[in-house]
Amino acid sequence: MAEEDSGARLRSLYDRQGGVTEVFGTKVANYAVSRPDYPPALFEWLRTQCAIGAASTIVDVGAGTGLLTQGLLDLGAAVVAVEPAAAMRAAADALLGRRTGYRSAAGRAEALPLGPASCDLVTAAQAFHWFDIDAARSECLRVLRPLGQVALIWNDRVLADPLHVALDEVFAAFGGARRGALLAHEDRSLAPRFYGRAPPQIREWPHAHRLDEAGLLALVFSRSYMPDADSPAGREAAAAVRAVYAQHADRGPGGALTVRYTTVAFLGRPT
Repeated sequence: MAEEDSGARLRSLYDRQGGVTEVFGTKVANYAVSRPDYPPALFEWLRTQCAIGAASTIVDVGAGTGLLTQGLLDLGAAVVAVEPAAAMRAAADALLGRRTGYRSAAGRAEALPLGPASCDLVTAAQAFHWFDIDAARSECLRVLRPLGQVALIWNDRVLADPLHVALDEVFAAFGGARRGALLAHEDRSLAPRFYGRAPPQIREWPHAHRLDEAGLLALVFSRSYMPDADSPAGREAAAAVRAVYAQHADRGPGGALTVRYTTVAFLGRPT
């Protein structure tokens, strides 16, 4: 089916570089300093909807550098950060390794390193488009306790914002076939199939963060489809990003700009 093909095509475009695991391994530093965190209202919603407390265990799939994981730890639960890329996992460990309740493990949505009925909530932020949907659904059901749920979470860029319009021009110019495959597969059309017969709850919150020029460059080059910054195409892309920053940054000493998002969360138990 077309929906299945879009996911397979997306993953296949990274095979020659060692798969998605290796691609993000080269982007850890940019990812850690430039990607947004998540709003407090999201975590409060998860706490109340999932009855999260000190006795709870959360599995954060595709945890990356720990941007969502750190907010989950603030809920007082034990959190297992599951991340296939060793370099990303090491960054999360450096950030969170001393936090009570934290541990990390190599793994992926289709092969979770946990026992049956061992967790109360599975989360995946900015990661669902990499999943093999049916295999990931089966694994979530295997590790969830009887009342456990799955939260799929995104920070969506506010595409009508002039800054994001300008950034999309850069992404279109330099993202190539991998960006096209990602756009074809990230519209969340597979979320209903993942959850099955019981539609998930859906909530949204406004969110934003501030970046200087270096932060904006890091944000752009943290994208999986963007060329390496020190390649000829990467240097050309960097010049375009600096022009975007000059156009949209605040005037005055230091400058900075606001990157606006809408945080979207789906929550439910697959059936």
